[in-house]
Parts: sequence; C-alpha cells; structure tokens
Amino acid sequence: MNLSLEGRNAIICGSSQGIGYAIAEELALMGANCILLARNEENLKLAVSQLDIAIRQSHAYHSIDFNDQNKVRQLIQEITAKQPVHILVNNTGGPPAGPIVDATEEQFLQAFNQHLIVNHLLTKAVIEGMKEQAYGRVINIVSTSVKIPLKNLGVSNTIRGAVASWAKTMANELAQYGITVNNVLPGYSTTQRLTSLIDTIAKKSNMAADVIEKNMSEEIPTKRFGSAAEIAAVAAFLASPAASYVNGTSIPVDGGRTGSI
Repeated sequence: MNLSLEGRNAIICGSSQGIGYAIAEELALMGANCILLARNEENLKLAVSQLDIAIRQSHAYHSIDFNDQNKVRQLIQEITAKQPVHILVNNTGGPPAGPIVDATEEQFLQAFNQHLIVNHLLTKAVIEGMKEQAYGRVINIVSTSVKIPLKNLGVSNTIRGAVASWAKTMANELAQYGITVNNVLPGYSTTQRLTSLIDTIAKKSNMAADVIEKNMSEEIPTKRFGSAAEIAAVAAFLASPAASYVNGTSIPVDGGRTGSI
C-alpha cells in the first residue's frame, strides 16, 4: 500500500491544535511538506517546530483569521504562486451550540461564510495546481451531523449539511483530473470543542460536567470518546496515493455512534 507523501505539499487549516494539528502530524510523518493555517501564531510556531523532518520535509505556518475572506484569498494566492498544493485540509471550528429556533440570521451567515465560502475559496485556488500535477486531495473535516442532525447544534447541523453537498458536487466535477474530495465526520473526540459543548450543556441543564460526559460516552458503542489522532489517521489515508479511488464520501469516525448505515 502506497502511503508515501514525500514531495507533496499540504495545507492544513485550523492546525495549531486539536484535530487539525493531529492531521499535520500524520501528513508530516508520511513525508509531506506541511503549511499550517490558524489564528494563534504562538501555537502555530510550537506546532510547526514539532512536526517530523526526518526526510528533510519543509514546514511553514501562516496566522490567519478565516472570517476575513480578503486576507484568506490573498494568502492562498501567495502560497500557490510559490508551489503547487497537492493536499488541502479544510478545517475550522464549529458554530456555537444552541437550539435552531434561537439562532439569528447573522449566526447562519457567519457560519456559512466561515465554512462553505472559505472552503470554496481555498479549493478553487489550489485546483489548477492539482490538475497540473494530476494529484489532488481535498479533505473536509465536517461532523456526523451530515448523517443525523445532532441535538442543540442547530446552526452547525444546517451549515455542515451544505458543506457536504458542496463537497459531493465538487468531487463529481474534479475526479476526472485525479483530484478527490472527501469528508471526514468526527464523532465525540477529546478536543476543546467537545469540552466547550459539555460545559454549555452542563450550565443549561444544571448538571455536573462529568455526568454529562458519562452520559455522552454511553451513547457510543465503544463507550469512550475518540482521540484527535484517531480522526487524523483516516484523513491521512484519504490524502495518500492508496486512496485514489475513494471519492465523494462522508466517512464517520465516531466509534459507531451514528445511527445510520
């Protein structure tokens, strides 16, 4: 099985910590040159310094606010002008929790812009280089709400579904050029996002956070939360040459929690 990414260039969004950083770790171990994008520059510096360079990989980072589309557009143009991008991992933090009936129009628009529009902007910018290289992997870190909407995540459920439909359409159009587009759907995993969600639920329900955590883990057949590394392993495979015939999929990595086939 060919899992080597030696000589490949990868952009990983939201990669200063959590799932994004875990993906960068895996891609670097497979030989990729990684470009990390996130907001916190100090975390980015530390993250880049810890990536594998055993085969002389060259890693870099850029501090960027994904809410500023003009700066995102300028940055990706600067990156692609210097080298082709073979792998793009679209990954940004999810919208705040809450019932959909309480959501404002502005929350929907902000989430739509931060997720779907930024994904589209970045993907369009790297397509030509991928076509020239006859190799491209676009991997979107989304949510299992693509399969079944999750409680108390009204805005997220809505926007994640839009991203999944966008990705499927893009996959159909780009496959002929050796470019695949796939979605990884993390379940409950030990990240700051999950901790924040648990705290929000605990406050609204007047229950202890550890009780909420136990109840959530009991919903999972494996009876535990996943790790960022377990999510990253699936994303890394999708980035590899071995995954060349996997296209247009949405793959749950959730310990079996999602109730659909």
